[in-house]
Amino acid sequence: QVQLVESGGGLVQAGGSLRLSCAASGRTFSRYAMAWFRQAPGKEREFIAGINGIASSTYYADSVKGRFTISRDNGKNTVSLQMNSLKAEDMGVYYCAATEGSGRLRVSKYEYDYDYWGQGTQVTVSS
Repeated sequence: QVQLVESGGGLVQAGGSLRLSCAASGRTFSRYAMAWFRQAPGKEREFIAGINGIASSTYYADSVKGRFTISRDNGKNTVSLQMNSLKAEDMGVYYCAATEGSGRLRVSKYEYDYDYWGQGTQVTVSS
């Protein structure tokens, strides 16, 4: 029901910032909770940040809390991840994901709750 396309990945120096964006198709974007997941080299895909459909609640992995900010613009069908103070361990492929199930109000950190996924965008942090 929704297609997701990430953008904004690239190479950034440690300590720097990067902003990822995810554009979603459809006209029911506010029904979906959105999240960013990351798959670092040699690791399983992990939850990074999530935001519910009406943007009343956000949730962050401890590793990025205070450094990353997730936001959304339901009028533009976009969700963003502002990443500051980047570290080498932030490297990986970042995926945008969406879930409609209770997504208007709910934020989930679980990969299995998400039904739709973008293709991923690579973030490389150099030190």
